[in-house]
Amino acid sequence: MPLIRFSCTFSLLLFAACAHAAPSRSAEKPAAPSPEAMHEKLAQISQDPARLAAAIQRGQKDAAVCRHCHGSGGNSAMAEVPNLASQNAGYLLEQMNKFVLGQRKSSAFMEGMIKALSPDERIDIALFLSQQPVTRKPAGMNPQSLAGRQLYAALCVACHGADGGGSGKIPRLAGQQTRYVEDSLKRYRSGSGERIDPRMAASTRKLKDTDIRNLAAYLAAMQP
Repeated sequence: MPLIRFSCTFSLLLFAACAHAAPSRSAEKPAAPSPEAMHEKLAQISQDPARLAAAIQRGQKDAAVCRHCHGSGGNSAMAEVPNLASQNAGYLLEQMNKFVLGQRKSSAFMEGMIKALSPDERIDIALFLSQQPVTRKPAGMNPQSLAGRQLYAALCVACHGADGGGSGKIPRLAGQQTRYVEDSLKRYRSGSGERIDPRMAASTRKLKDTDIRNLAAYLAAMQP
C-alpha cells in the first residue's frame, strides 16, 4: 500500500508539473499588432535606410503573387485593377488591413490572399510597392477631363492635394486607371459596404455618373 500511494502521489505531482510547464495553445500565438502599431512600425522602417532596403527586398518576394493582377512593379495593365506603383505606403497598408478586418470587400481570391499575409509581410509589400516607378504615361487632356478638373478642385484637393499625390493614408490618384476610379467612386456613393470611408461617402453622395466619368478622366490625365 505505501508503494501504491507513493506511485499515485508521484504521478499526480509529475502531471501537475507538466501541466504547469506546458504553455497553453493561446499563449503560443502572440496577439496580432493593432493597425496603429503597424503604421508606427512602417514609419520607423521608412526612416532607417538599412531597414528600408531589407524590407523592400523582402517585399519584392512577398508581392510576387500581386503581379498577376496589378502588373510588374504594381503597374496594372487592366483598366479595372488599380496601379499600385509609387502609391503611398501608409495607404497601401491601411487598405490591406481593411481587407483583413472586413472593412473592404473584393474578390474571394484577393481577400484570402491578403488575410494569409502576416503583419510584417503587409508592411514589406507596402514599402516595396511605394518605391516602384510608374511606367504608365498619363492620358491627354480633353473636354471630359477638363470638366473633371473643376470637380476635382471643388471636392478632392483638400485631401488628395493639387497634384493628386495624397499623403500618408490618403492615396495618390494621379495617373490612376480610369475604370478603377469610376468603380471605386460608385461603390463609395452606393454605401454598399465594399468601400467604407465617411469622408468619401459624403463627397460622392451627390455625384452623377457623368461627374464620376469626368473625374476619372481628369485623374488619368494627371502626371503620376
